[in-house]
Amino acid sequence: MIRNTRQRYGLMSAAIHWLTAITVIALFALGWWMLTLTYYDTWYRLGPWWHKSFGISLLMLTLFRVFWMLINPKPKALGSQLEKAGAKLGHLLLYLLLFTVMISGYLISTADGRSISVFDWFSVPALITGIPYQEDIAGEVHWYAACALMILAAGHALMALKHQFIDKHPTLTRMFTINPEKKS
Repeated sequence: MIRNTRQRYGLMSAAIHWLTAITVIALFALGWWMLTLTYYDTWYRLGPWWHKSFGISLLMLTLFRVFWMLINPKPKALGSQLEKAGAKLGHLLLYLLLFTVMISGYLISTADGRSISVFDWFSVPALITGIPYQEDIAGEVHWYAACALMILAAGHALMALKHQFIDKHPTLTRMFTINPEKKS
């Protein structure tokens, strides 16, 4: 089943979730590694090209994800009222940080007025330029928001494991399997 139900996530939501998780981790690792590159490294220009291309792709995927969430039912939240409130706040913060990282990355890359090439398939124009210290400020925001995103994502993963293995809620199976589970 491609769409969500009130009991589980559909194939589309699960695929977007895991693709986002893998991409965010890979982009963070690539970004951290790029900080170690010098001008004469082979990857000095290629690393940022990949980082920007996947970053813009992630932005498009995330926009589609928000649209998909709006047209699909959300599976019933599991856990106590406090856990449900925490999950809602955690997910909101994850999205806020995702968009902060991606928008600040865009502002870094377009500060000089040049567009961003996405895998040499198309370019995203520089719409906002000329803000004083745009590249520096956006760079600071990008780095700290990315670090916060990784910390929050780790907490998200730990809570999913806690719900699955300690609380015995089918949290992970709702996101991993595509076969309907038995009603409990």
